[in-house]
Amino acid sequence: MDAVQTLHSRQVYANAWMTVREDGVLRADGSEGIFGVIDKPTAAVVIPLDGDRLHLVEQFRYPVGARRWEFPMGTAPDRAEQDPAELAARELAEETGLVAGRMELLGDVDVAPGMSSQRAHVFLATALAAGPHRREATEQDMRTGWFTVAEFEDMVRRSAIVDAQTLAAYLLLRLRPGSAP
Repeated sequence: MDAVQTLHSRQVYANAWMTVREDGVLRADGSEGIFGVIDKPTAAVVIPLDGDRLHLVEQFRYPVGARRWEFPMGTAPDRAEQDPAELAARELAEETGLVAGRMELLGDVDVAPGMSSQRAHVFLATALAAGPHRREATEQDMRTGWFTVAEFEDMVRRSAIVDAQTLAAYLLLRLRPGSAP
């Protein structure tokens, strides 16, 4: 046996954003164990890029008790699955008011594979036009700002940007063919 086999599964919690389940498993060595898994729908992470500037959002992240700068991102309401490109466009407009004339898929990121099944699709948004944001009630404290690539990278070095999805998305941008080293 190469993989872990699921013996049984039960949902232990659910809300509008996620479910939590506990799975009994059989490991390759024959021993049994459990995994707690957070199931969330597919997410989109959007990198709004205008020349040498990146658009970020800042919001209070309750689980870590602090405000965080990050790229616009999110999931569809009520744990629904949505086409990733449509989701990316919706999240960008909702959080920033920006509309992209061009949206390019850069790659995928497993959000927290040690505890969650969630995957995020990372998009580069360019040819941006400004408009009004349409934030959800939970995003009313959100702020936005433009940062040069140099400012963004300095914020990463100073741990002013620590969101893993934002950091992974930026790596996908930097590895994109034609990107500066």
